Amino acid sequence: MPLAIDIRPRTKPNTPPATTVFLAGSLDTSTTPQLEQQLKPILDGPTLDIVFDLEKLEFISSAGLRAFAVARKRLHERGGEASFVNLQPQIQKAFEIVAALPGMRVFRDVDELDGYLARRQKDIVEKNKGKAGPG
Repeated sequence: MPLAIDIRPRTKPNTPPATTVFLAGSLDTSTTPQLEQQLKPILDGPTLDIVFDLEKLEFISSAGLRAFAVARKRLHERGGEASFVNLQPQIQKAFEIVAALPGMRVFRDVDELDGYLARRQKDIVEKNKGKAGPG
């Protein structure tokens, strides 16, 4: 089964900017290189947060999970995160099985993700206020 990838900047009012990656089909050994190629400019750029919307993803293999782990690591190195929303039950099960991938965040839906991102941004702003020296 092929993989369809749709990458969009995410600019919802009152939420931090992020990039949303919509995946549909199968993320396996033969399709993972396609995802990695399309993620490369994002991971090499200034993007801090990527939201993977997996509502239409029907299958994921260890190669796909590995690509997610690499993306998460690259984002984490610069203070960002990879998040996952709208998982089908079989994809959720794969994530549960590989719960050893520390730091991955999975959300029930976009609203739950938006609340988390808003709290995270507020925490970062508050933390940085204390670091600001006299002006």
